[in-house]
Amino acid sequence: MATIRDLISNRTIHYVEPGQTVFEAASYMVNCNVGAVPVLDDTKLVGIFSERDIMRRVVTEGRNPLTTRISDVMSTDVRMVGPSASSEEAMCLMQTHGVRHLPVCDGRTLVGFLSLRDLLRCHLDEKSGEADAMRAYIQASS
Repeated sequence: MATIRDLISNRTIHYVEPGQTVFEAASYMVNCNVGAVPVLDDTKLVGIFSERDIMRRVVTEGRNPLTTRISDVMSTDVRMVGPSASSEEAMCLMQTHGVRHLPVCDGRTLVGFLSLRDLLRCHLDEKSGEADAMRAYIQASS
């Protein structure tokens, strides 16, 4: 079973800062093709900003994305996972707390950012490998 460290190795961490506008953050997210980003104040993780935050706290509340700051609309109840955790542990944490993105922290340091898509891809790859092994075993037994 893969650890979170395996999943995030050699990946760029896309992030925004609390003082940026929603428009700046949304443009950055579109350019990076990501649905959520950690929010860092200097090097400290202070929240997560996601497409859901844009819909819930900007669009439906009629806020102006050109002037609204990330700090006013980001999610601050952040769940984290350590790099040595298993992908299954991370998936359970996401399910329990109803989140689709998890910062990966080693102590107080952000070392990665994980999405539900990353975990699903990992589990599908593992299951595909198991199926291939079973097919090879069956063929060798015949």
